[in-house]
Amino acid sequence: MIDHLDHLVLTTGHESACIDFYTRVLGMRLESFIGGTPPVERKAFKFGNQKINLHIKGKEFEPKADLPTPGSLDLCFIADRPLKEVIEHLQTVNWPIIEGPGMRTGATSKINSIYVRDPDQNLIEISEIWR
Repeated sequence: MIDHLDHLVLTTGHESACIDFYTRVLGMRLESFIGGTPPVERKAFKFGNQKINLHIKGKEFEPKADLPTPGSLDLCFIADRPLKEVIEHLQTVNWPIIEGPGMRTGATSKINSIYVRDPDQNLIEISEIWR
């Protein structure tokens, strides 16, 4: 019945820091679009064939999660480059790695992962598929 994830919604309490992290640190593209109820301008981070829609705490769009809360996500992203290059980039932009690298179990195979936190303290896992 379900084929794939199209998007998810991230609630932030720190809009500018959040945008900086997902664009400068993780390399996602920021886009604006019209959506929600009532229709208003919104923001999203695009990467691959997916996106993360952005809600600002206290200014969420309807419909929304029952308890939209900054810092409640635990996300895993598969990198488009070797994890060594990801680590080098994070060091260049002075973003701390809190754990890893280490082996984990991904959705389809073993993955080698590192962990960072975004400005809202969401746990972000960045991985490469183990071959």
